[in-house]
Amino acid sequence: MKISDQYLDGERPLYESRDLQISRVTIGEGESGLKESRRIEAVECRFEGMYVIWECEDVTCRNCYFAPSDRAPLWYCRDLRLFDCLIDAPKAFREIDRLTLERIKMTDGAEAFWYCRSGEISDLRIEQGTYAFMHADQLQITNLHLQGKYTFQYAKNIEIHNAVLDTKDAFWNSENVTVYDSEINSEYLGWYSRNLRLVRCRISGTQPLCYCQNLILEDCSFAPDADRAFEKSSVRATIRGEITSIVDPLPGSVIDHIH
Repeated sequence: MKISDQYLDGERPLYESRDLQISRVTIGEGESGLKESRRIEAVECRFEGMYVIWECEDVTCRNCYFAPSDRAPLWYCRDLRLFDCLIDAPKAFREIDRLTLERIKMTDGAEAFWYCRSGEISDLRIEQGTYAFMHADQLQITNLHLQGKYTFQYAKNIEIHNAVLDTKDAFWNSENVTVYDSEINSEYLGWYSRNLRLVRCRISGTQPLCYCQNLILEDCSFAPDADRAFEKSSVRATIRGEITSIVDPLPGSVIDHIH
C-alpha cells in the first residue's frame, strides 16, 4: 500500500501497518503513529506526534524530519535504517537491534541510543548528547561529531573511526571499545573502563584514563590540559610528544614516548 501527500493525526493512525510506503506524509499531533508496524518505507515525511515508531520491524526512513514534539521516537525496533534525516526530537533510539544510520543530524541527543545493539553508523552529528550511547553494544561508528556529557557509559564492543568527541566523562565503565584517528576532548576520560584502546588519537581534558583495566594507547598525543593521567590504571602506551603529568599507574605498566 502507498500513501502520499497526506496529514494524519490522532492516536495510532497507521497502527500495525504492513508493507507500507509513505511519501510526503505528516504524522501530526497524537501518539504511536506507526506502532507495531512491519516493512515500512518513509520518504520525505514529517513526524510530529510522540512515540511515532515503536515496536516496529524492517523500517527505512529517507530524508525525513522528526520534530521536537515527537518525543522518544524510534524505540524497541528491529532492522531500522535511516538516511539523510534531521532529528530534533529528544530521547531518540532506545533498544534497537540491527541499526543502520547514514548522514544523520540530531540537535537534541540527550539519552539517545540507550541499549542499541548491532549497528553501523556513519556521518552522524549529535548536539546536546548527554548520556548518549549508554549500554550500547556492537556498534561500528565512522565520522561521528558528538557534543555532550557522560557518553558511552557502560558501552561494550564499540569501534569508532574519525570522530570528534567533545564530551565530559566519556567511556566510563565501558568494555572492549576501540577509537581510531579521533579528537577526544573529555574531562575524566575513560575512568573504570576495561580493554579501552585508543589509536592515533589526540586527547585533551583533565585527569584522563584513570582506574582503567588493560588500557592501550598507540601513537596518541595529549594536550597540555591533560594532566594527572593514568592514576591506578594498568596501561601500555606509546605517546607522541609530551604529557603534562602522570600519576601512579599500576605496577607493570609500560609508557613509552615518541619524539
